[in-house]
Amino acid sequence: VSIGNICRSPIAEAVFRKLVTDEKVENKWMTDSAAVSDWNVGRSPDARALSCLRNHGIETAHKARQVTKEDFQTFDYILCMDESNLRDLKRKSNQVKDCKAKIELLGTYDPQKQLIIEDPYYGNEKDFETVYEQCVRCCKAFLEKPH
Repeated sequence: VSIGNICRSPIAEAVFRKLVTDEKVENKWMTDSAAVSDWNVGRSPDARALSCLRNHGIETAHKARQVTKEDFQTFDYILCMDESNLRDLKRKSNQVKDCKAKIELLGTYDPQKQLIIEDPYYGNEKDFETVYEQCVRCCKAFLEKPH
């Protein structure tokens, strides 16, 4: 989960979906991404995010959506990108009666200990590539842990 769901979280979602597909465990995972805000609802990911994914042979048809009450009740994990996302999500989850989702920073799984995945929106292609690499490392490590 990220602020607007057009840069970081769709990259993480697409990376995770490719990993579980490659490992043939996609039937065990329901993967989606969402936004804390409602700014970009219905929009496709940022063109730079799409181009970064395409460079790595990954396609996505994701459309931005906002996180819902049901997400907290349905998903086992809600992984987010930075502290402000974490704060917002924890606040939202407190308003949900039977929240089962474990809310964590995706970066807690990074073997290189880069805790925060910075928003590349105001950056350049290189910043999107950094986000992609962080997502790959974190998603792999997350998948390898017992669930």
